[in-house]
Parts: sequence; C-alpha cells; structure tokens
Amino acid sequence: MNLIGFPRCLPQTTLVEILKGGAEKVREAGAVVVGGHTVEDDEPKFGMAVTGLVDPQRLVSTVGARPGDVLILTKPLGTGILTTALKGEVITEADMAEAILGMQTLNKTASEVMLAVGIHACTDITGFGLLGHALELAEASRVAIEIQISSLRIYPQVAEMAAMGLVPEGSYNNRQYYLPRIINGATIAPELMDILADPQTSGGLLIAVAQEKSEHLKSRLLAAGCDAFQIGAVVDGPAGHLKVI
Repeated sequence: MNLIGFPRCLPQTTLVEILKGGAEKVREAGAVVVGGHTVEDDEPKFGMAVTGLVDPQRLVSTVGARPGDVLILTKPLGTGILTTALKGEVITEADMAEAILGMQTLNKTASEVMLAVGIHACTDITGFGLLGHALELAEASRVAIEIQISSLRIYPQVAEMAAMGLVPEGSYNNRQYYLPRIINGATIAPELMDILADPQTSGGLLIAVAQEKSEHLKSRLLAAGCDAFQIGAVVDGPAGHLKVI
C-alpha cells in the first residue's frame, strides 16, 4: 500500500514519477501494489505498508548468532549523512551517485544468496544505524560483537561531511541511546561514532555466518553483483554489547 504526503506547490508529474519508481521496485521485489492513500503535506513523503506471508522454515532473524561467527555487511554506510548534506546544498545528487545507486538496490539478491549458503542470523541496517542494529542482533542472540573500523566501507564524501557536522538528528539520538552498550565508546572519535550511528535508507544486510562458510558467502555475493565485506565477528562477552577495534 502506497502512503504519500505531497505538497500542492510541486507538479503532479513529480508525484507520478514517485509512484512509478515505487511500483517498479515493488515489481522487482516480486510483490504487487494494491492501493494506497495520499494526503496534502508541506513536505513530500513516500513510503509503503507491506503485508505478506513468511515460511517459518526459511525465516531468518536476529536470534542465532554464535561466538566465532563472521559478520558480513552487504552495503557501505553513510546515506543519512549524505542526504543531510544534499538537503543543505553542500553536495549535489551527482556527488552521491554511488549512494543513490546503493539505495535503489534491493536486498533481494543478497538474501537469496545467504539463504542458499546457510547462515546463523541476519538483520538489515536501517533507522538505528549499524550501531543499533548490530546491538539488536547481539542482544537477541545473547552474544557480544566486535566491529573492525579498518574493515568498514563508507560511501564517497561521508567522512568529510561527518567531520563538518552534517549529521542527521537520528544519528545523535542513536549515539546517545546506544553509547552505554559500547564497551570502549569513550575512546571512539565523534565523527566515527556519527557514521556508526547514521540512520540508513535502504541499508545492507548484516549477516552472521560460520567462519568456515564466510569466504564462500562473500564470493557468492560478489558473483551475484552484491557488495560483501567482513566487518567484524561475534564473540563471547557481555550479551548485547559491542566493542569497536
């Protein structure tokens, strides 16, 4: 179901293009748009309410990560920071073309690959940032997580924009809420914390997979056209906590 807020000051052709783009992605995902609702709003807003069925035998959740698992992420970070910079007219759409392409890419192929390989747990990275969703997985699985800073991938210009303070409000909220559960949070540079806490639009999958399957999973993801980079590991430690190394 489409849910739209749209201002009178914009041409209806813009609304048509938004609806067409949404319908194309729904079709790509294998679903169907059955209707929706539109209201007048001062800012354009577009989203969808999704209803569907899941096979319990194939359901993957945040429960099941085990110490020794490798953590693989399927998209770079930084979309919230870049869109904030775009709204502030510090960068242009052309400057964030790679991030726009990433946001346009569904997690459908990555999820199909991980199901075929076999994994222990997974979550997508959205509004709570990598920080929040990794901690959600750690808490649900009763494990701790280590994230390797040197292994993180971010979109072009994200670091520069974060250093300038062009950070969405959601990043500050995430950082404040989750900081007590970061074992070494006081030692992390503020701009790095902003990237870790950055709310993502259409972020990637964070996958916990057995170490012996990790290289196979990465190669299968890359062969399918997905990003795949190892960012850390599941470890023994205080359940629901995270360390940045």
